[in-house]
Amino acid sequence: MDKNSVVHALAALAHPVRLDAFRALVIAGHEGLAQKALAEAVGVGPTNLAFHLKELAAAGLVSQAQAGRFVIYRAAFEQMNDLLAFLTQNCCKGLPKATAVASSDACGC
Repeated sequence: MDKNSVVHALAALAHPVRLDAFRALVIAGHEGLAQKALAEAVGVGPTNLAFHLKELAAAGLVSQAQAGRFVIYRAAFEQMNDLLAFLTQNCCKGLPKATAVASSDACGC
């Protein structure tokens, strides 16, 4: 993942509604959620949510598929994992374990 893609993804997540929607889709797993169910889970109207989903989709974090009358939204797990890998690829390099910060324990230091 290149730096511009990372910045675009982080900018898309930098809004409370979009972050909540993305997290709800991650929880839903590969089955995803219909827009109405996602709107209810996030606590916003479907029209408002559509705007935010467009931003997440443009960043490659969300995909959509037609299922009959419904549009199903899914988290783009590969893109999410690429983003996480980019953010943690240099985790703790050069730091001795004894001086590593507590939060770095999550990356295996």
